Amino acid sequence: MPAIPNPAPEFDLTVRVGCSLAYAVTGTASLLLNLQPRPGRNHAVVFQALTLGDGLPASQFTDSHGNRVWRVRLAPGTNFIRHDAILAVSSSPDNAGLTAARPAAPDELPPEILRYTLPSRYCDSDKLTNFAWEKFGQVEHGLPRVTAISQWLHDNLEYRYLSGRPDLSAWDVLQRGYGVCRDFAHLAVALNRTFNLPARYVTGHLPDIGWPDPENHMDFHAYAEVYLGGQWFTTDARFHKPRIGRIDIACGQDAVDGAFSTIYGGATLTYFQVWAYQVARGTVGVGDPLDFSKRLDNQWTVRTEAPYSVPPA
Repeated sequence: MPAIPNPAPEFDLTVRVGCSLAYAVTGTASLLLNLQPRPGRNHAVVFQALTLGDGLPASQFTDSHGNRVWRVRLAPGTNFIRHDAILAVSSSPDNAGLTAARPAAPDELPPEILRYTLPSRYCDSDKLTNFAWEKFGQVEHGLPRVTAISQWLHDNLEYRYLSGRPDLSAWDVLQRGYGVCRDFAHLAVALNRTFNLPARYVTGHLPDIGWPDPENHMDFHAYAEVYLGGQWFTTDARFHKPRIGRIDIACGQDAVDGAFSTIYGGATLTYFQVWAYQVARGTVGVGDPLDFSKRLDNQWTVRTEAPYSVPPA
């Protein structure tokens, strides 16, 4: 089914995102890094910089999901990695301007989309079929069912900070009853796949635009997208509210494809900081010290600015 053309929204907000990482290495080690924003309908990069240690050997490739991945050979000792970016984003919330359409039957799906209907390592939809049909089988197929799944997860799964584990699948999390954003995303993906709705796991940045966070958490965020009528719709059961300023980094069948780093060899992550916050255009540059006193978000009010006259590339 061909995608329905939808015009891109205006970019009327400015956001700074990035991360700072340190890896301690004994012996030999290398990394796969997924840090830079993917091209997206609701955001565009104004400027960004990526520092990979002290001239570490590195090369970039595009994986089968369209993610831009860096392969980096680490040096013995401590290796510092930093990504910093200024992006123009839209003040429109998730899925604004997208036209809801009927979901395609499996035999109508583009071949490259079919893998997002299948069970995967962390999205073991084959184990969830009976549960999914009991809970959501009577809900209208398509966006109403996607929304019902998100609502149920939001209401019934406890969000618990620092409870994430790399060995838990969607089925495991459902039995446990709590998790982090990664777990909410895996369950949303897996439950939608039980109905042959293509769903993929997405990681990215989510600034607190129009959304106060009293504890001021900043981290990478995980959520899901479901393919309906030739378009990818965002569904985020962690919040179950349309959010503003979401910036995609990576996507795939599950967290294996969306990890911000994959380590090969003797390396340990020893420092980790992530930032994602709204700033006034022209007041902050890439590489500037982090100064959260310049934040414009972390409140209910959305402070827009004049739209960018020419969208950034």
